[in-house]
Amino acid sequence: MEKPIKKSSWKHKLHEIIYEADTQEGKLFDVILLIAIIASIVLVMLESVVSIDIKYHDLLNLGEWIITVLFSIEYILRIISIKKPFKYIFSFFGIIDLLSTIPKYLSFILVGSHSLVALRALRLLRVFRILKLARYIGASNKLMLALKASRAKIAVFLFFVVIVCVILGTVMYMVEGAENGFTNIPKSIYWAIVTLTTVGFGDIAPQTPLGQLIASVIMILGYSIIAIPTGIVSSEMTKRDHEEGTNTQSCPNCLKEKHKDKATFCYNCGSILNP
Repeated sequence: MEKPIKKSSWKHKLHEIIYEADTQEGKLFDVILLIAIIASIVLVMLESVVSIDIKYHDLLNLGEWIITVLFSIEYILRIISIKKPFKYIFSFFGIIDLLSTIPKYLSFILVGSHSLVALRALRLLRVFRILKLARYIGASNKLMLALKASRAKIAVFLFFVVIVCVILGTVMYMVEGAENGFTNIPKSIYWAIVTLTTVGFGDIAPQTPLGQLIASVIMILGYSIIAIPTGIVSSEMTKRDHEEGTNTQSCPNCLKEKHKDKATFCYNCGSILNP
């Protein structure tokens, strides 16, 4: 039977800093990580500007290497601080962290592959964890549950919108005709979608009085239907009782998060959260 990690062990302390954001050290680590991610993306963006790259190429390259080494160290620390490393390695964030680290090393073999460092932008997804303050987690979970519960109603609403666009697009094709830009029904349906969603690219516009009247009705209809999906989700949210608070604590065994504030055991694998 696998022995639990002692609370005083360096691995437990390392896990607490890297994977959790409820402690001062954990928050500081996450903030530093976020700054490093943003800095690495800025460096890649600056390197893509020819005038800047010519003047500061060596400096930008040095900065990229420093950040790459830091990310590599972080990746290794994440692996050694948990009981089951493969859980992290093959997880979503584990794959993202690896993809954001290897491009710079590949530049030794493949010319131009260092541009793939822009994949580090995907690491900004960690901002949702970094900014996941305890008082907001319950609300975010409640919103996700409401969206999931209302997916059928939203699907029916979108199907209705598609039908409306097909009908109105066909009507506009008959009213305006090819001489006014409505050369076929698919293009007319495209115009109806653009108009109904109040985007209004302006590449096609009705010229006849009847066509302009129909367009006006579609625009007003577009504003009125905006409130429908909002109302659907809001009604589902009102049905949800207030959930017990959750935190950013990560299970050292399976890496599951969103545990209850007073939880002792992981809801996924049953391991002790604070051994």
